[in-house]
Amino acid sequence: MKTIIEGGTIVNEGRTFDGTIVIEDGNITEIVQPSESKRQTSDSDEVIDASGCYILPGVIDDHVHFREPGLTEKADMESESRAAAAGGVTSYFDMPNTVPQTTTLEALNSKFRLASQKSHVNYSFFFGATNDNTDSFAALDIHRIPGIKLFMGSSTGNMLVDRREALERIFSTSPLPIMTHCEDTDIINRNMAEAKAKYGDDPKITHHPEIRSEQACYESTKLAVELARKHHARLHVAHLSTAKELEFFPEEGITAEATVSHLYFSDRDYNHLGTRIKCNPAIKSERDREALQQALTDGRITVIGTDHAPHLLSQKEGGCARAVSGMPMIQFSLVTMLELVDQGVLTLERLVELMCHNPARLFEVRNRGFIRPGYRADLVLVRPQSGWTVTSSCIQSKCGWSPMEGHTFLWQVERTLCNGHSVYAKGQVDTHYIGEEIAFR
Repeated sequence: MKTIIEGGTIVNEGRTFDGTIVIEDGNITEIVQPSESKRQTSDSDEVIDASGCYILPGVIDDHVHFREPGLTEKADMESESRAAAAGGVTSYFDMPNTVPQTTTLEALNSKFRLASQKSHVNYSFFFGATNDNTDSFAALDIHRIPGIKLFMGSSTGNMLVDRREALERIFSTSPLPIMTHCEDTDIINRNMAEAKAKYGDDPKITHHPEIRSEQACYESTKLAVELARKHHARLHVAHLSTAKELEFFPEEGITAEATVSHLYFSDRDYNHLGTRIKCNPAIKSERDREALQQALTDGRITVIGTDHAPHLLSQKEGGCARAVSGMPMIQFSLVTMLELVDQGVLTLERLVELMCHNPARLFEVRNRGFIRPGYRADLVLVRPQSGWTVTSSCIQSKCGWSPMEGHTFLWQVERTLCNGHSVYAKGQVDTHYIGEEIAFR
C-alpha cells in the first residue's frame, strides 16, 4: 500500500515547510520538498490532497485513563481510542487505576490483550506501583511499557503509596521512568476537614483549589524530587498545577508534564463550568495558569498530556466532597492547544515539540513522534480558519459530554493517519482499524 500526501505544510523538528510525504506499508519512506524533483503519483494507491492543511506528527498522549477493565460504564478502550483518533492522537499511555489495578504482570498482560482487539490507535500501559509490589519490577519488559506510575497522593482508584520505606524502594529499584501524581494527602485531608467545618459536608466546587491546595502539591513534588535526586531515578511529575512547583524544573533526569486543562482553565471557570472541570490536582488561579503557559516555552515543562479521565455526568454532581474528579479531554486537546498558538502562548513548532517529539524522546518511543523516513506514518492534518462548534453529537467519548461543549474552535482535525492508515477522515472514525502496540528503548 503506497500513499502520497501532497500540498500541505509540514511542521516537524522546529521547521515549517511545504512538502510531500510518501508512505509505504505504514512507514514514511520519503519527504520531498518543492525544490526537489516532482513526485510521480501514478504508481500510488492513494493520494491525499492536504492543500491548506498543516501536517503534524500524530500526538502522543502520555497520560490517559481509558477505564478498562472494570469501569466501562464510564469509558472503554474502543470508545476512548475513537475519541483519540478524532482528536489527532495516534498513541496513548494508559494509567493503572482500573479494576483490577495494573499492579501485577497478569493484569498488565490482560490490558495488552484487550487493546490488541479494541484500540483504534497505538497503545501502551503504565505499571502501577504499590506499597509492596517492587519485587515485580525486575520482571517488567522495558521494551513494552513507558514507565512506573506512582500515586503520591490520594486519587481515583485508591492506589496511594504513603509509606516512606515503600517510596524509597520504588525510587531505588525502578528500571524505568517514574511518573508521579504529587499531592500530599495529609494536607488535603486537613483542608477538607476545615472546609467542611466552615461550609458544610459538601463544600462548593469553588473551594476545590483551597482543599487540594498549592501547598499539598508543592510538598509532594518536593519529596518526589528529593527521592529522585537521592536515588538517581528518572522522574516525570504529572499534571503540574502551580507556579511554585516550577522551581524544581528543569533538572537533568527530572521533567514535568502540564495538562491541557491546567493550561486552558483557571479557578474563574468554576463559576460557569462547575464540577465539569473538577480534577485532581485542582484547576488553580489565573496566576498559576499564566506561569504554566510561560513554562511551555522555556524548558520547564517538557510534555503536554491530557489526564483524560471520563466519568458519567451523574457522578459529577455535587461539590468538593461528592462530585468525582476528572474530565474527558483527549478529543479536543490538540485543537485547544492550537487555540493557544493563535493567542501567542506558544508557537506551532513548540506545540509539536511538547505534544509529539518530547513524549517520544522522554519515554524512548521507537520510530514514532517525528516525521522521518523509516518512522511509522502517524500523522495528523489540521486545517486553520475552519470554525466549528463542539456539540454533544460530535463527542466520541462514551461518557457523552465534554467541558468544551458549546465552544467554537478555529482549527479542525481533518484527518488522522495511524501507521499510514486513515483512521479518521471526513468526520468519521474507521472502527474496523486496530492500532499497534508501542515499542520502547
